[in-house]
Amino acid sequence: EGVRLFQQARYQEAVKQFQEASYADPNNADSYYNLAATYHRIGRVEHRQADIDQAETYYNLCLDRNGGHTECYRGLAVLLAEQGRKEEAFRLIEGWVQRQPGSADAKIELARLNDEFGNRQAAKEHLIEALAVAPENPRALTALGKIREDAGDTVQALANYQRSLSHDNRQPLVASRLTALQGGAAATASAPSVDMGTRMADRAPA
Repeated sequence: EGVRLFQQARYQEAVKQFQEASYADPNNADSYYNLAATYHRIGRVEHRQADIDQAETYYNLCLDRNGGHTECYRGLAVLLAEQGRKEEAFRLIEGWVQRQPGSADAKIELARLNDEFGNRQAAKEHLIEALAVAPENPRALTALGKIREDAGDTVQALANYQRSLSHDNRQPLVASRLTALQGGAAATASAPSVDMGTRMADRAPA
């Protein structure tokens, strides 16, 4: 019910539902993540620092209960970056990688953070590390494909997108990029420069 209300932009009502969920099960990390994401959205929309601070508190409560909650790490890193706290955002995700070296998700989020701050080489290296842990991870394959596409490495980008779709075919944006690149590759002989298109949309925080 809270998610439905959130999707309808009825944020205060969503907060009430998520709070009731947290009262029913105080150890449920998802309840705190949902509260954090909702306050984060309210803070953005209303430009209220108090709501942003509340979101940060709930993100940390979520991580206290589940130290591997991917969406929560992502949400908190975004919040910190938005607040001009880049170093804290990196420390957060790097700490996750150090605590859980076998987590592909941790490495993917560190790659994503590096990519968003323009460090494509570091992002690529972290994605390769993620694939060493989980060779069939669709998120890592898609992200690596996008970096290679942006770098003009069409052959490797195609291979990454194809592998990603073979493990999760419910990725319409990836399928669209694959089709576009295949069309471009067919015309390589007559068109040495290919328009690589726009960035794929990020996942919604909620």
